[in-house]
Amino acid sequence: MSDSEWMKHGAIYHVFIDRFAGFTTTHDWDQPQFLGGTLKGIIEKIPYFLDLGITTLWISPLYQTSAYHGYHITDFYQVDPHYGTVDDIKELIRQAHKNNLRIIADFVPNHCSQHHPFFKEAQQDKSSRYHDWFYFTRWPEEYLCFLSVRDIPKLNLENQETQDHIINAATYWLSLGLDGFRLDHVIGPSNRFWERFTREIKHRYPQTVLIGEAWMMGIRRTELQTLQVRHKYLKWLSGDSSDSLFKEYIGTLDGVLDFKVQELIKQYIIHKTISENTLRKQLNKHYKQFPDDFLLPTFLDNHDMDRFVFQAGNDKEKLKAAASLQLSLPQPAIIYYGTETGLTQKTSLWKAGSNGDLQARAPMNWDAIDTGLYRFYKNEIKKKNKK
Repeated sequence: MSDSEWMKHGAIYHVFIDRFAGFTTTHDWDQPQFLGGTLKGIIEKIPYFLDLGITTLWISPLYQTSAYHGYHITDFYQVDPHYGTVDDIKELIRQAHKNNLRIIADFVPNHCSQHHPFFKEAQQDKSSRYHDWFYFTRWPEEYLCFLSVRDIPKLNLENQETQDHIINAATYWLSLGLDGFRLDHVIGPSNRFWERFTREIKHRYPQTVLIGEAWMMGIRRTELQTLQVRHKYLKWLSGDSSDSLFKEYIGTLDGVLDFKVQELIKQYIIHKTISENTLRKQLNKHYKQFPDDFLLPTFLDNHDMDRFVFQAGNDKEKLKAAASLQLSLPQPAIIYYGTETGLTQKTSLWKAGSNGDLQARAPMNWDAIDTGLYRFYKNEIKKKNKK
């Protein structure tokens, strides 16, 4: 899949739309509500990305949603009004391309919001055409969802109509000029679905990059019924971010997010449970298992885990060591918004209780940027871009 070569050595910036730019207040940011970040806010920060040396933007789901983070979708074909309009996403894409920035978006095919009109109709009328778009185990109140999250019922992507709806939505957004997708929870849909999805996308948009999120961390045995990845039980038994899980997507997707490397860097820098020699051996062994054209984007943190600098006891020297290592690896490097400015959190999202993930989704600290850390990142990214 050489058409994905443009991403191979770049620096990707992960923007969480609601929390990045365009909000006018940070009051109650730790509550699960819209803060006010917008697509226009991202457009205004394009000079920031260019100064930092970013080559690709990755934006969180922009579709109509019932939740601030965008993963609870109520219409796969509309921009959520909290974020802006379809003209705003067109302008963001235009401005990005004008400045030689690629842009990919989160795409969420496995599930939708319980407030999606199709699901509401399916619950209200057993004879509805949408009944078979979902997995009702006891209609109307019991159904498969994303793991155990009842707010987001699982879509039946083995149903031809459902498949068509989701694939057509993906091609619609690509028709506006997006360069690819980060595909949420790829272990949920079947490999058959992903084969068709990729075939149709690549036929129309061959340079589109498709990067999957294949992660089984924290999944309970009872939740395996919601997954359709092959050999799911064996993969679940093998633990966290196993290479065997990633390998399921060779030849289907362009790559997967590299949770394995994220864990190795953490073991080496934060926990000091492995030596540099062991780290290098593990990295070498890991990379040898994948074709050269299979992308394994690296990252230190994301919106579903504690920020790296927080895990490192807010020791920015450890963050620098980790970033230097990450940006030296022969894969795309993802920087989660605020990591390069020293944005941290007060408590672990695992200890914060309900809506704890908000701890890792604080508003961008535009008024308190660690300029020294920023310059360090800028320099390391510049070195990566020269390779």
